[in-house]
Parts: sequence; C-alpha cells; structure tokens
Amino acid sequence: MSLDLLAAPALRPGASAEPWKDAAAYWRARAHAVQALSGPIATVDLAALRYNALDLIVRAGGVPIRVASKSVRVREILDAALALPGYRGILAFTLPEALWLAETHDDIVLGYPTADRAALAALAADEAAAARVTLMVDDIAQLDLVDAVAAPSSRAEIRVAIDADASWRAPAPLGHIGVRRSPVHEPAEVATLARVVSARPGFRLVGLMMYEAQIAGQGDATGAGDGIVRWMQRRSSAELLDRRAAIVAALRDIAPLEFVNGGGTGSLEFTASDQAVTEVTAGSGLLAGHLFDGYRAFDPAPAAAFALEVVRKPAADIATVLGGGWIASGPPVASRQPLPVWPEGLEMLPREGAGEVQTPLQGDAARGLAVGDRAWFRHAKSGELAERVARYHVTDGDALLGEVPTYRGEGKSFL
Repeated sequence: MSLDLLAAPALRPGASAEPWKDAAAYWRARAHAVQALSGPIATVDLAALRYNALDLIVRAGGVPIRVASKSVRVREILDAALALPGYRGILAFTLPEALWLAETHDDIVLGYPTADRAALAALAADEAAAARVTLMVDDIAQLDLVDAVAAPSSRAEIRVAIDADASWRAPAPLGHIGVRRSPVHEPAEVATLARVVSARPGFRLVGLMMYEAQIAGQGDATGAGDGIVRWMQRRSSAELLDRRAAIVAALRDIAPLEFVNGGGTGSLEFTASDQAVTEVTAGSGLLAGHLFDGYRAFDPAPAAAFALEVVRKPAADIATVLGGGWIASGPPVASRQPLPVWPEGLEMLPREGAGEVQTPLQGDAARGLAVGDRAWFRHAKSGELAERVARYHVTDGDALLGEVPTYRGEGKSFL
C-alpha cells in the first residue's frame, strides 16, 4: 500500500487527535485491528506515524530533514516521509542499500565508511548511481580502497563527504564523551583530510557530517542521573557550536560544500539552531522505539509495536509468549530489551529476560492472559524491528488498512 501522511482523515465524534494518550483504548484498538491475523504481528499506526513525521518538521524549525534509513527499513515509510515538505534526502547505512535506493531516489548520503569492494565496483561503473550517492570518509585509506577497486581514469567521479568527530573531549577525568567514530576531530585535522580529498583525481568533496551522539542519543529525562546528563549536554553543545563553525569555515575555503549534516531525532532543536548546519538527520522519531521516551524536548507517539501470542501458562501469574528476544543494538543492558506495554503491568523475569524462542511475562496482568491471547511490545530502537519481520501491518485506530513490506520482506538483508 502507499502511505500518504498528508491525508489525515476527519476525526470521528469524540475521537482524540492523540489517541495514544489513553493507553488502554489505544492498545485495545490496535489489538482489535489485527485480531484476525495469526502469529507474531508487527504494526505501524498511521495516525501515530503522521504525528511523529509532522512533529519532527516542527522541531527542525525549517531546516531540511534527511531521513535515516537504518531507523526505518521500510521503503513505503521512507517515501511517505520524503513526500512531506521539510524532508529531503536519505542517510543510508550500507553501500548496497544506497545503490538499491538510488534506483528510485536521487539524494543518498552513505552515513558510514564502506569497505564493500563489490558495491564500490558497482558504484564506480554506474554514472547515474555515482551522481546520486555520496560516500562517507574519515581516512585516506578509504580513498585508497576506492582507487584499488577502480582507478580514477576508469570510473565515474565519486562524491565524498567527511565524517568529523562530534564527541566532546571533556576535561579530566571525564575524557571522551560520545561515540567512537571519526579519527578527525579538530578543525586542522578535518581541513587536512579535505585538502587530500579535493586533490585526489576521481573524487569530489561535497559535504560534511558531524553526529553528536552524546546529545542526540542520550535521553535527559530517564530518571537517575538526569542532572549530570543535562550538564554534560550543555557543555558539549557549547563546545560543538564553536568547533563545528570553525570546521565548516575551513572546509568552505577548500571546496564548495553542498551540505553540512548533523544531529539525530534526540537533538533536532539544538542541531537545527546551529548556523553552520544546513540539514539535520532523523529516522528513529518516525516509528519511536521506547528508548526515545526519555527526552524532555519531545514526546513521540508509539507508532511501531509488535504482538506475540501466549502459548503456555507455567504459573497463574506467568504468561509465556512465543518469541520476544528481539534485542536492540548497543550495550547489553535492560533498556535494549523490548518493553511490554499491553496489558499494563507485565514484566519480564529478571533471570530470563526476552528469550530467543519464548519470553515469560509475569504480573497481575498475566493472570488474565490465556493461551492464544496476545501481549504487545515496543522495540527499544526503531529500524531493527524490521529485520525480524517481512511486513508491517498498518492500522488506524481499530481499522486494519493494509500492509507494507520491510527490507526483509523485499528480500533484502543489508546488515
């Protein structure tokens, strides 16, 4: 089915514009919509998806949003977001994916360096794809690899963007705050790499990316330690504004940049306010995994969710569902597990957690669950759920509208 996020239906009398605020009514409606379907069910609520997509536009304050495909992994949802004024381009996560998406999209930035020789050969041999896809580099060795696959004289010109480290090098004893990405951090380091890229035959420097994970990916309203997180983010933000401005000024003396990309769902307001940035990235905020519940600046609607069937009752207060071990990437902590959301009050057993084949759920709510009933979960992140299922069933309230294939459902497995 084709999703139209601008075609909001008229509200029924008495209906809420934000139905997820009433958890009981919201999850019961979604359960009703898919009651005739069997097996594990992954769903996207259209009203919640629409709300999130439009809210991201508001939060970006007029700065174009590049959609992070790894946080979606459903082409119909990518297309629906990109059809909205305010969205422009895709941030892909592997080169084979970027080449696939380039068949129908003309502005794709690869968010990570690649060493996929076969994909590089395909890019180098396809002038149309080379004009649509931008590679990400942070090291001369990545340029050498491209040249080893296809000599500059025998290939299309390769568009390149530099990934500069946006982490905060805090005073001792804190040290490095943020993720470990690019080795180039200081303006002089980035400029040196930019000069090499610009001087290399067969490459064209067109952009800069700086992802401030310590701001975008760290909730500041999760409970314990929020004060420390907010202090860190204030200090990091101030440092990054100055350093990014210096980096961009240095690069613009070397090459005419087409874009300066930054941020993520958790930092849209801050990143969009940076005058050095020309576009922001978001993807997780569309489907809203439960890790994005812990932010003060925004409150996303739970658009994506999945339901698993109860297959046995080992005790009166325990209901065991088939499946559940759909753990999100990141450190192996409890927050990476799926979150049981309906019926309310279900909890995983601390010594078992989410299992590869079965997941016991305990609590008073489990007493009311019988074999064949369903428990509803939200995935910790957004895009990774799509790797587990072939399709999302699209609901709107208690109505089942249709289905959209995931990457997996289209026979694609990129990473």
